[in-house]
Amino acid sequence: MTPTPVGMRCPECSRQRTKVRSGPAAYSTTPTLTYIIIGICVALQLGQSASAGRDDIFVQGALFGPSVANGELWRLVTSGFLHAGLIHLLFNMYALYILGSMLEPAIGRVRFALLYFVSLLCGSFGALLLTPDKPTVGASGAVFGLMAGAIVIMRNRGIDPMASGLPFWLGLNLVLTFTLANLSVGGHLGGIVGGVLTAVVLFELPDRVRLPQLAPALLAGALGAAAIAGSVAVVA
Repeated sequence: MTPTPVGMRCPECSRQRTKVRSGPAAYSTTPTLTYIIIGICVALQLGQSASAGRDDIFVQGALFGPSVANGELWRLVTSGFLHAGLIHLLFNMYALYILGSMLEPAIGRVRFALLYFVSLLCGSFGALLLTPDKPTVGASGAVFGLMAGAIVIMRNRGIDPMASGLPFWLGLNLVLTFTLANLSVGGHLGGIVGGVLTAVVLFELPDRVRLPQLAPALLAGALGAAAIAGSVAVVA
């Protein structure tokens, strides 16, 4: 056997030149989508600050049950990009940066997008379920979904979630959710449920059931659609 850069090969094989083919990269090491979401949230916050005294962006984009009942379904998504002040924005964007930098390169942009936006929609559903008449904004539902989803993904890949500290931070934030005023209990709990279910569909289910390649993504999309339908139903 002859040592080569690709391992031990037989003498006949080692004299052959192997053609190397490069396929498209499935994953990028740059969390591009994470940066885009952060950029949108920051831009909208700057827009809110620039229109101080009118709050047009907040009024038109916040999650509010009666407005959703009137057909303004965009609020289910736009509310996740608006924040009630700079401190609220900084806390959520810092958490999103940490989680997105870890998750997006590891699972790919498409699955990260599904995890984020299904968690966001489930957070909106949870907020409308518990406080339909209270205006709600913030990316925290999606962020809670990322934390819960990351724990499921770690377990699926044989990584001890406790070593990452995520269960501790998720538990601490849940305690704060139930003890501090003006935090959306329904939004946070809904985000967690959405994150867990999406991660199970995308990562656990394919390991247990033979499915077509696109089936997990379609099922995750169906979870988001179900959250939209549930939101409409609770305010109808």
